[in-house]
Amino acid sequence: MAAKEVRTRFAPSPTGYMHIGNLRTALYTYLIAKHEGGKFILRIEDTDQERFVEGAVDIIYKTLAFTGLVHDEGPDIGGPVGPYVQSERRGLYLDYAKKLVEKGEAYYCFCSKERLDILKVNSEALKRPFKYDKHCMHLSKEEVQEKLSQGIPYVIRQNNPTTGTTTFDDVIYGKISVDNSELDDMILIKSDGYPTYNFANVVDDHLMGITHVVRGNEYLSSAPKYNRLYEAFGWDVPVYVHCPPIMKDIHSKLSKRNGDASFEDLVNKGYLKDAIVNYITLLGWNPEGENEIFNLEELVKIFDYKTINKSPAIFDPVKLRWMNGEYIRRMSPEEFHTLALPYYKDTITKATLDLIKISELLHTRVEVMNEIPEMVDFFNELPDYDIEIYTHKKMKTNTENSLVSLTKSLPILEALGQWDVNSIHDSMMQLAKDMEVKNGIVLWPLRTALSGKKFTPGGAFEIADIIGKAESIERIKVGIEKLKAALA
Repeated sequence: MAAKEVRTRFAPSPTGYMHIGNLRTALYTYLIAKHEGGKFILRIEDTDQERFVEGAVDIIYKTLAFTGLVHDEGPDIGGPVGPYVQSERRGLYLDYAKKLVEKGEAYYCFCSKERLDILKVNSEALKRPFKYDKHCMHLSKEEVQEKLSQGIPYVIRQNNPTTGTTTFDDVIYGKISVDNSELDDMILIKSDGYPTYNFANVVDDHLMGITHVVRGNEYLSSAPKYNRLYEAFGWDVPVYVHCPPIMKDIHSKLSKRNGDASFEDLVNKGYLKDAIVNYITLLGWNPEGENEIFNLEELVKIFDYKTINKSPAIFDPVKLRWMNGEYIRRMSPEEFHTLALPYYKDTITKATLDLIKISELLHTRVEVMNEIPEMVDFFNELPDYDIEIYTHKKMKTNTENSLVSLTKSLPILEALGQWDVNSIHDSMMQLAKDMEVKNGIVLWPLRTALSGKKFTPGGAFEIADIIGKAESIERIKVGIEKLKAALA
């Protein structure tokens, strides 16, 4: 007998942005399917109309396409088990709920909001989780029919047992048993005729042939109720993969509401999408060996969902920065230059500056692309700076010896016939030798005068070469005047 085709689904709600946890779910869902040569399906879960955000579906499409998580079936490309938008499947959920009513696995509930509110208040007073009391389950068929014919609003609830246990298997957490007395009779069909998220999920996963369900471990408590639905219908239960949460720190979950970055935010901050995808895959799963840098194709080959960790994953911005820097360094100089150009746009306005030379300096020093404007603004114009930056403990420089070094550097550089990195280098190294001082005594003041900054992507020679002879001489003169004024 041929093995069953692996079919997974990413089923986001269109609520506006792609947060990190969502993207990880999409990634793991994609990797499981593709590792097994199966199908990756996109389904839009828009049953909660109150949370629907205009344009959010486009964000989902764009993010999946941008990250390379190409779906095999979905609302935009169709497929054999569509439609792939839950609101377009609305009619079929009620039919399935009615089948459960016929089997005694569900029932109509006509309770008013007031009655339910009283039950909730009583639960709070007793410090117990709210649980519906099965009041409407005891209505006769005739009573139900009469209320339906009168047009009294209703919901359909799952009829869960109150004794015994329900057991289910999860790939990550193993066998989990829950006392049925803890199971609430969850609503399957709401009063507006829409299915609840939980019910639509089960029906759609079955009808779409989903074999593996990937979701956050916050849904572990709902899994027994899902299982009871599968069993009530006589359907196969899919393989459950409940992933641990992604945490900001050991106490709090990563959350957009708390100002934590979404995928779009990270891209806008200058992180590369391939680095983000690589890093997010490792939040909760580790490959064998020391290597941590993998492209999507490599991840498909090595990903094993059975080795996902149980413990929460901590989102570490420092690790992401490092990984992003690794991706930048692995680019060709041409690729990096093309990527850097938009970041130069508003910062470097002088047409005389050689942007390719600036890119060559930055390539091995940048970790996140939006650092670039602040790293290169001094090439365009000398910033106003404090003379304290001439003092450097390690270089053994101070205002006095910096003034001496710059004063001696100036005529030598003015006299240089050829202006390039090598000529500037040779002349300044000779000066340090003639002055019988360490190189830093000459080079630190020179770099400071040329850049006006403590940290620069290149040294004095490269900076002088890029900004040109006339500008270099002018900036050195400014430095000399600043130091003289401070020492006067």
